[in-house]
Amino acid sequence: MTQLSRADFISKLAPIVQRVRGEGSPLLPSVRLAQNILETGCVIHPWYNLGGIKVGGGKPNGYWKGRSINKGTWEEYGGHTVNTTANFRVYDSLYDFYKDQDLLFQLPRYDRVRAAKTPEGQADMLYKCGYATDSGYASKLIALIRVYNLTKYDVLEEDDNVIKLSDAEWVSLAAAVQRLIDGKVISDKSWLEKVKSKKMTLSELTWLNTIAISRK
Repeated sequence: MTQLSRADFISKLAPIVQRVRGEGSPLLPSVRLAQNILETGCVIHPWYNLGGIKVGGGKPNGYWKGRSINKGTWEEYGGHTVNTTANFRVYDSLYDFYKDQDLLFQLPRYDRVRAAKTPEGQADMLYKCGYATDSGYASKLIALIRVYNLTKYDVLEEDDNVIKLSDAEWVSLAAAVQRLIDGKVISDKSWLEKVKSKKMTLSELTWLNTIAISRK
């Protein structure tokens, strides 16, 4: 277990969070960092689960190998706090946690999280979509974002690694993405718009391929 100051915690996680954002993560870095602070108290445990992701009904994938740990937690029901225990996912690295969490956010349940384009909107939708039962979840995230100026991490350096394809290849790629949407492998139609505008980067294409493979 590693207990860090909030400044050190943010400094350690920010590069990884920005990396996964650059790879196509729907969650803004500011929201993700605030969530990590709130969920862990700036403690990095050996199981690297920074978002309280439970085992649930999910199946092992390229980022979560199926391991879990049972530990205490609390939930809020009807305004009352209930202490309980649950099985939480165990990861091999912080990067694996973030990538598995992004697979979770591809579920239709989180359509409104993906559709929100501001930190405040995403924080609100995380609660309303059922990510947490704490009725103060959104306001706590927003407060952390503002206190630590986390929105500065939402601005990524321009990625000049846009893939170079012929017009015919862009058309083929658009058709492939449309099949993924039609097959409900992905639900975020902004992927299709990105292809049609010919602005997809290599890292984004890699991420899209990862999602497609994980759902087979």
